[in-house]
Amino acid sequence: MLETVMNAVLGIGNIALRIISVSWWILLPLILFFVFIELRVWKKKVEFIKKIKWVLLEIKIPQEVLKTPKAMENVFSALHSIYVKNPDWEDVFFKGETLLWFSFEMVGNAGQVHFFARVPEINRNLIESAIYAEYPDAEINQAEDYTSLLPEVIPNDIYDLWGNDFILGKENPYPIKSYEYFETLTEERRLDPISAITEVMSRLKEDEMIWLQFLIKPVGDGWKKEGEDLRDKMMQREKKKKAGFFGELFDGLAVFIKNLFVAAVEHPTWPEKEKSSDKEKTGRLSPGETDVLKAVENKISKFGFETIIRFIYIDKQNSFTRANMAAIVGAFKQFSTQNMNTLKMDSNTTTYITSSKFTTRSWFRKKKLYSRKRKIFQLYRDRLFSGIGFPIHERKLTIFNTEELATVFHFPLTIVEAPKLHRVGTRKGEPPPGLPVE
Repeated sequence: MLETVMNAVLGIGNIALRIISVSWWILLPLILFFVFIELRVWKKKVEFIKKIKWVLLEIKIPQEVLKTPKAMENVFSALHSIYVKNPDWEDVFFKGETLLWFSFEMVGNAGQVHFFARVPEINRNLIESAIYAEYPDAEINQAEDYTSLLPEVIPNDIYDLWGNDFILGKENPYPIKSYEYFETLTEERRLDPISAITEVMSRLKEDEMIWLQFLIKPVGDGWKKEGEDLRDKMMQREKKKKAGFFGELFDGLAVFIKNLFVAAVEHPTWPEKEKSSDKEKTGRLSPGETDVLKAVENKISKFGFETIIRFIYIDKQNSFTRANMAAIVGAFKQFSTQNMNTLKMDSNTTTYITSSKFTTRSWFRKKKLYSRKRKIFQLYRDRLFSGIGFPIHERKLTIFNTEELATVFHFPLTIVEAPKLHRVGTRKGEPPPGLPVE
């Protein structure tokens, strides 16, 4: 039996070799052509990204922030205005064009908590106007890149790091727990979901750093189709293909002929248009399923952004501990629900390689771990969705709407009492009218 199988495999192999030997002069140019296309697009994309002029802005929040995260949702809605359409194939192939993006960052360093936004220089006025419109007492100033204060390569002999990207655990239409869940009418009972993160950051010791990066890129309405399909599936809507003009003509003719033959003994019948029974089908859903359906519809009703949440914890080699890393990961658990969506660590980016000897994933563990740490640190410094090296790593696309973004990134309310939260020291005012000047 084994000999028969081996002979069959060898026979198939010989046939394949013969086909290749005869047709290689056709296959090889085809393969090289597609490789050339991929390399050219990659090269043009790298050149386009390198030409973008960026500016890093530090946002100092006012002493009193009484507005809810709804204000930050309005800021993200304003930023979505840079989306017009996706670059067409000509722009991609000849210019390497890609949609511009923003990076919002929370930085904890030796107990200090800072907020930054890295934006294309051409969009600086847009983001400043959007923030001042909602937080008129905030201060926005151009800042030095804090990542440049550390060596270009980490880990090294002095520093070590932990890093990972957070992605959605389920399909994009399922929402995470938004800020509305944490709000109450009574201020004393109001919760701020970001307080757990700022509290950890404000208690960091010297040389400890926690960096959180929220990369967002506006997207069109294409992602909503997935949500509409999910909604229709939950409501048990049957999608029927339209018959078209000729299909309806032949169907009508068939019904006419049938009625003509049976008209002598039976009253003619004509098909009626099916009435929608969505209400009846909705009524069959349980209360929990109804809540999920409403949440899905609410998510796809708002603007969407392709999003990456990147987390890095840095400390010196001799004092490195995972305690603060676990605290941040735990803080993101509060946005998760069992019946809707969760935030989980992307296994492709997490700086962890199993030490189990019974799997090939543990082979060359130290080299793999060092490579992952270097890669995620470089991605953070460059504020990139993925590496611009070739080939580009395919990743799960995570879409947040404006409400979800405002939940995970907003300026803390006054009730958040992190001891070293960097707020504006004094309130600025306009000079009195009629002030004499030289």
